[in-house]
Amino acid sequence: MIAFWIILTGALVAISCGLLGSFLVLRKMSMVGDAISHAVLPGIVIAFLWSGSRDTLPMLLGAGATGLLATFIIEYLHRKARLQTDASIGIVFTFMFAVGIILISTFAGKIDLDQDCVLYGELAYVPINLWILPDGTSIGPKPVYILSVVLLLVILFIYFGYKELKLTSFDPSFASAIGISTALWHYLLMAAVSFTTVSAFESVGAILVITFLIGPPATAYLLTENLKKMLFITVGIGILVSFTGYWLAYWLNASIAGCMALMTGVVFAVVFVYTKFVVKYKKRKLIENELSQLQESNV
Repeated sequence: MIAFWIILTGALVAISCGLLGSFLVLRKMSMVGDAISHAVLPGIVIAFLWSGSRDTLPMLLGAGATGLLATFIIEYLHRKARLQTDASIGIVFTFMFAVGIILISTFAGKIDLDQDCVLYGELAYVPINLWILPDGTSIGPKPVYILSVVLLLVILFIYFGYKELKLTSFDPSFASAIGISTALWHYLLMAAVSFTTVSAFESVGAILVITFLIGPPATAYLLTENLKKMLFITVGIGILVSFTGYWLAYWLNASIAGCMALMTGVVFAVVFVYTKFVVKYKKRKLIENELSQLQESNV
């Protein structure tokens, strides 16, 4: 059951992050997840100081609010200061991460808090982080229930906002012309990304969250130009790398998150080689065959 819970947790995070990451890839904003993973640190410290607790809920609220604030500032700098998106991301996440580090160093002697508490989770601990009912009954790992709810919310968000997300990602000018608020849907997407990534930090760690935000969608993007197919392929890749990554870690006795990230890169490399050489070769042969058939018919 240990392997099942770990693989299930990884798959839940991979699917949630991958579905939202697909729209980030289309919008050329893939590194927003990296920015959020660093920018939430001040929110973690402030949430602890306000609540006096390291429970999941106050940490999630504090980090989520700070992550959402970071996305607002990034977009403001991009639109008002006319900075490139990557420059805005770099400025915001380094500044907010530095603020978090200063807060930690200032209060380190007074409170038991460091960036490891949320930013650097460990999948191996998921099976022992149990949800215990008041009568003492264990119903399984708490992260699985939290991440399942997050995944359900992500699916509902994409299902009901699919048309708006698609139009604002592919053709924002046309979306504005027909009355769709591009700014509103941008911030809704950023809010969803912020809360999804933050909810997964404690279970799998920031590095794996960023990997799942970018890796599976980028791989799916190489395989299809259809958005719906891209979303389904992203889900399949997320499940695949979670399964193979765990067993690779078991075989090597290595980091589970590291091996899942490694397998994400391996799958991307295989697909890249396939689309770069095999698909192009097939297309070239198809064109050559059509040309030869035309020549034969003319003769």
